[in-house]
Amino acid sequence: MEENTEEGQTQKGCSECCLKCLSGIPYASLIATILLYAGVALFCGCGHEALSGTVTIMQTYFDVVRSPVDALDVFTMIDIFKYVIYGVAAAFFVYGILLMVEGFFTTGAIRDLYGDFKITTCGRCVSAWFIMLTYIFMLAWLGVTAFTSLPVFMYFNIWNTCQNITLVESSNVCFDLRQYGIVSIGEEKKLCTASENFIKMCESNELDLTFHLFVCALAGAGAAVIAMVVAVSILIHNHVILTSKNTGRYCTRF
Repeated sequence: MEENTEEGQTQKGCSECCLKCLSGIPYASLIATILLYAGVALFCGCGHEALSGTVTIMQTYFDVVRSPVDALDVFTMIDIFKYVIYGVAAAFFVYGILLMVEGFFTTGAIRDLYGDFKITTCGRCVSAWFIMLTYIFMLAWLGVTAFTSLPVFMYFNIWNTCQNITLVESSNVCFDLRQYGIVSIGEEKKLCTASENFIKMCESNELDLTFHLFVCALAGAGAAVIAMVVAVSILIHNHVILTSKNTGRYCTRF
């Protein structure tokens, strides 16, 4: 009888411990971090491959040649964007970890596990600094989203023309890279619907794949913006709670 009582108390103690651990998870910060990682991974992976596809399309169908000297041409800019993508992936991997750490340390259930404490002036400053950093990242991702929509618009026009090529057979529609600032004004690099290269490009997989990769990159940037909005809302909420309720236990669950 006593053994059954001890087993029941042990099971009760384990279940209470598990529930206490689960209640200490900052679910809102966890969702924001997962959404951030998914958005950044989608943007970086698809964006990198879309840039590589763009190089292939310009060299194969638009006859754009890489400059032999160290000039700032479109290919050099694409290489720079690729290195920027590498930096963004590494930076936001670290930032996602910091976001989760911030969420754990500002969750009231975690404070209950490790004992009550009063937030210090340094802690409030760090929290405010993290809010400012997240807000800057949110504005940066808004700019990235707007910038990513430009190649999506350009590729959509070309892709849509390929899908309706029978309707434009009577009129010779041309796509001039100078209109998009890809090449200088002195270079005439255009592709017309009546040309053989345009037909080959429409029949190839490069155009369709590159267009949809840019669409996925745009979706990833949008997901990162949503994650930043959620994160800055969580941080502001927790900062207000911690500064106004800096004495005693207060559970934020964020």
